[in-house]
Amino acid sequence: MKTEEEGTTISGAMDSAIAVFEDSEKLNPTGDVNDSNNEVYTRFMKSHRCYDLVPTSSKLVVFDTSLQVKKAFFALVSNGVRAAPLWDSKTQSFVGMLTITDFINILHRYYKSPLVQIYELEEHKIETWREVYLQDSFKPLVSISPNASLYDAVSSLIKNKIHRLPVVDPLTGNTLYILTHKRILKFLKLFISEMPKPDFMSETLEELNIGTYKNIAVVNKNTPIYVALGIFVEKRVSALPVVDESGRVGDIYSKFDVINLAAEKTYNNLDITVTKALLHRSQYFEGVLKCYKHETLETIINRLVEAEVHRLVVVDDHDVVKGIVSLSDILQALVLTGGGNSSKLGQ
Repeated sequence: MKTEEEGTTISGAMDSAIAVFEDSEKLNPTGDVNDSNNEVYTRFMKSHRCYDLVPTSSKLVVFDTSLQVKKAFFALVSNGVRAAPLWDSKTQSFVGMLTITDFINILHRYYKSPLVQIYELEEHKIETWREVYLQDSFKPLVSISPNASLYDAVSSLIKNKIHRLPVVDPLTGNTLYILTHKRILKFLKLFISEMPKPDFMSETLEELNIGTYKNIAVVNKNTPIYVALGIFVEKRVSALPVVDESGRVGDIYSKFDVINLAAEKTYNNLDITVTKALLHRSQYFEGVLKCYKHETLETIINRLVEAEVHRLVVVDDHDVVKGIVSLSDILQALVLTGGGNSSKLGQ
């Protein structure tokens, strides 16, 4: 386990951002400036490697699959990380990732009542859990080479519907870093001002059809935690707006909040309400980050990056939930579909 302060070296990226635009005529011989500008972020991502985002030093926690599940989740909490690569000593290789989603799946699968201890969480080793969970469908580790382009990284994240992509050295097999949507968007944002602004950046979420607006999963303040966990598992969502009787959002319960159950060692009572569970947030909560369908894509990106959140709740003028805009939606629109999101690739 390595624990260091994260720092990033981004050499030549500024010049590269400018070069991307200067080469646009070669890439777009028709001379259509609008088409060229709309693909500027795509070209930027194709011209940068995953290695460009690997910090000079960073915290990387690796778990052996023989480790007890409970100890692994406590380690995630104590180290302030959301996921860790899994190392199999028998095969001498990385075989997957342990994430908060695993914690949720274990609780959802084995919880009975506050009176029954979750034996599987207390006693199972990671390898035992993987055998149970993956018995129906084996899922090999999805990773990427440091020499692959950031475009390939975004494509892999969205295609595989994952939130973390290990950057693995092809020579040593070592995991160098874990790429996330947040990290990639933050990197792009550093150089956006150096590139020509595409027309779609001034268009609204509604005009671009970015986000999810149907069958939005929500909970209310009295929803039991075990019900919320079931929604996470069945709907495959990463956050649930907490709404009142009128559908107005007042809070949000995310997968990351669930890890507080491990931190507080209260996972044996999942009958408590979402509201009560949120009283134990370990980090300062500044309120639900919201947006409107009439706001521009540029405004949305700035809000996401500045707040360092994974999503915004789309509301109307009365704060009633209308949709969700995630980092995945944004990166898909910027990099894969040139502003539009009508095809909903990977969704």
